[in-house]
Amino acid sequence: MNEAPTEANLGRFLTIADTAEVLNISAGQVYALVRSGEIPAIKFSGGGHWRIERTVLEAYIEGKYEETRRMNLWNQSDFATLAELSFGRPRRG
Repeated sequence: MNEAPTEANLGRFLTIADTAEVLNISAGQVYALVRSGEIPAIKFSGGGHWRIERTVLEAYIEGKYEETRRMNLWNQSDFATLAELSFGRPRRG
């Protein structure tokens, strides 16, 4: 049976596949996050195998929780309906 990776059986550095499993996304999606710089990663050898430090991944996950929390607070605020302050919406003028 294929169990989810745990901190005990993962080392300090995770592969793209390990990271994909932790985040429950595809390896291609993780690679895109690495290439964009959203998830910092390093290459250890000339072979080009990316590694993501476990603590960096945990910080990324915490950051996503904080981003979601702040967006939810923003959407609940009185200012969320103002066109001048709404993100991603065209300004009228």
